[in-house]
Amino acid sequence: MTVDSDSPVTPSQDSELKRVIGPKLLLFLIMGDIIGAGIFAITGKVAGQVGGAAWLPFLVAFAIATLTAFSYLELVTKYPHAAGAALYVHKAFGVHFVTFIVAFTVACSGITSAATSATLVGQNLLIGFGQFIDGVPTTPQAGMWAAIAIIVILALINLRGVGESVKFNLVLTIVSLAIMAVIIGIGFAVIASGQGDVSRLVVFETPSDRSIFAAVTMGTAIAFFAMVGFEDSVNLVEETKNPNKIFPKIMLIGLGLCAVIYMLVAITVIMVIPTGDLLNPKNPDAGILLDVVRIGAPNIPVDAIFPFVTVFAVVNTALMNMLMASRLLYGMARQGVLPQFLGKVHSTRRSPWVAILFSTVMAIALVAYVNLDSENGIVGSLGGTTALLLLCVFAVVNVSLLVLRREKAPADAFRAPTIIPILGVVFCLFLAGPWARSREDWVQYEIAGLLLLIGVALWALTWLINRINYKKGIIETHPGDYK
Repeated sequence: MTVDSDSPVTPSQDSELKRVIGPKLLLFLIMGDIIGAGIFAITGKVAGQVGGAAWLPFLVAFAIATLTAFSYLELVTKYPHAAGAALYVHKAFGVHFVTFIVAFTVACSGITSAATSATLVGQNLLIGFGQFIDGVPTTPQAGMWAAIAIIVILALINLRGVGESVKFNLVLTIVSLAIMAVIIGIGFAVIASGQGDVSRLVVFETPSDRSIFAAVTMGTAIAFFAMVGFEDSVNLVEETKNPNKIFPKIMLIGLGLCAVIYMLVAITVIMVIPTGDLLNPKNPDAGILLDVVRIGAPNIPVDAIFPFVTVFAVVNTALMNMLMASRLLYGMARQGVLPQFLGKVHSTRRSPWVAILFSTVMAIALVAYVNLDSENGIVGSLGGTTALLLLCVFAVVNVSLLVLRREKAPADAFRAPTIIPILGVVFCLFLAGPWARSREDWVQYEIAGLLLLIGVALWALTWLINRINYKKGIIETHPGDYK
């Protein structure tokens, strides 16, 4: 991850990536990133905020995300490199510390997202195994240990240096879409049988201490967890054929299709599950889609089949996020803005084993900490933290676009109307505020603050070591370059 010769985030000019991604593959990759764990993890959480109108927060979240999508499209066609938000922020402000904070925030969003996905996978596997083995617990504590086990397995896969091909991601995306089709089909079958209650779709049933506006705002903030794949997609630009031509069209089509799928799933959930049960799910960390299939298709052995099927759709999200986080930490270490030990590579596997170990320990610590401290479950707290971190990154990206308007863009670059990044900043900052979260969700600020404090501490330690080494003549780069 590198931008110009003095930046920690500029792509190297002597090692171009092979452009192998065409429009269809790009579309499936974008959709796979957005659908992934998000639709399984947070549909119930969103429904728990607004009851029957659960489709509305998803619609609002995708509308706000689309504003930022326009900003990303202008930036990615103006600066077609794979460093994403960190590149745009560095181009706009040229302050290494700010660039570092943005890059570290993106890495942290990957870690919290992976921890959320691992929890969902762990809980679903416990439910599945419980159908074959007596006495398998499904308590939050059991879910915590299952999540930790999943994270360790992901770390072992990561350590082997696994590089998932585009075709493998395509297969997993197709599996996810097939599962969505089954769930949506169950919803239509319920409607056709006369059991579905369409009137629920306009019924707002919110917690007693909240207005409808507050409930929709909180639901929208939760729904932003689904946007975790957003940043990943722009990192594909150097491997995309003719990106300035196909990226804008494909990203907007992908967002639109994902929005339709999310809303159809939300509508299915509303019509199959009684509204009161949406506000008080029995197992919030397992995902409410299991209950949809269980109620809508009682003849299908859901608990014996469906939990294992969801693994294919969710575990890839967790793996890709851990891969992304460890590579970002490795890249920052190689650029001298994090301790050098994080840049060590395994002698035989050629994988960044220390960065992988560090990100794994962070994910495990987060799962354990939230399980002990939070009243809202691991998925609610860490999924919400992921959304919070992404909203902050999106706000900074929109500001960066406004600043970078002073630089001339290529003739074929995409250009968004000026009002769009302005609205993007306003809405993203609004959803990042405490009014978009219930009091028990304020732990998300605590988690995000702790993660950033760890990053700042590591940056300060690195700066101090670099300064000492510069004075001793061990390195030639002045430590001021890392401010």
